[in-house]
Amino acid sequence: MKDILVTGCIVTYNNAHCVGECIESILKETKRDDFQLYVSDNCSQDQTVDMIKSRFPEVRVLKNSHNGGFGYGHNRMLKIIHSKYHLVINPDIIFEEDIIEKLVNYMEMHPEVGMITPKILNRDGTEQFLPKKDPSFRYVVMSKFKPFNHYRDEYTRKNEVFEKPTEIDSCTGCFFLIRTGLFKKLNGFDRHFFMYYEDADLSRRARKYQKLIFYPEGYVYHDWKRDNVRSLRGILIFLKSMIVYFKKWKWRF
Repeated sequence: MKDILVTGCIVTYNNAHCVGECIESILKETKRDDFQLYVSDNCSQDQTVDMIKSRFPEVRVLKNSHNGGFGYGHNRMLKIIHSKYHLVINPDIIFEEDIIEKLVNYMEMHPEVGMITPKILNRDGTEQFLPKKDPSFRYVVMSKFKPFNHYRDEYTRKNEVFEKPTEIDSCTGCFFLIRTGLFKKLNGFDRHFFMYYEDADLSRRARKYQKLIFYPEGYVYHDWKRDNVRSLRGILIFLKSMIVYFKKWKWRF
């Protein structure tokens, strides 16, 4: 059997409305023949699984027995993959260049790097400024109030100009490449997070072993809506994950 250099996983839950475009863009722009894409479906109630199997037979689908959350879905890969690198991909990510090749080439030249994330763009081409530092009380709570909005800019390092790959504290969970060996060493995402903060937690644990890099020379599009935090259930999940994170890593201003 041919060795797979890169594997990728998309976790889905009722994402039939968007995941098809995501998969199509990945398969179209990814020219490597040593890449295998997986979908880990958290017991979707819509047509997600049937649609993927029908339209994309080359994609391997895992049907999970229940919706255990973002990290649970991605951790299903731990015993399956034997690649050198592994991609974590949101179902609303869109490729328009072979970003995988760029990220892999950088990691091949920099063995000290364990995780890497590129520039994340809105569909109109503007940049999404996502967290690059560890969460803190002022970044995730105070920044939501108007007098303290500037803390969000500090959290995302929005006002810095990144002209070359730069070391950061945290990689966004919507799209990153990690060395498969490191992902397995960390035992994947912490199961105590259903959704939110699991990427910050994984990043923090990964930094004990290798560097994390923001790569501004490549990009993906992210059709980001944050619908979950507009519902009471989403807000409660967010708050629970925040408490889990700060209990684990200690509260700090």
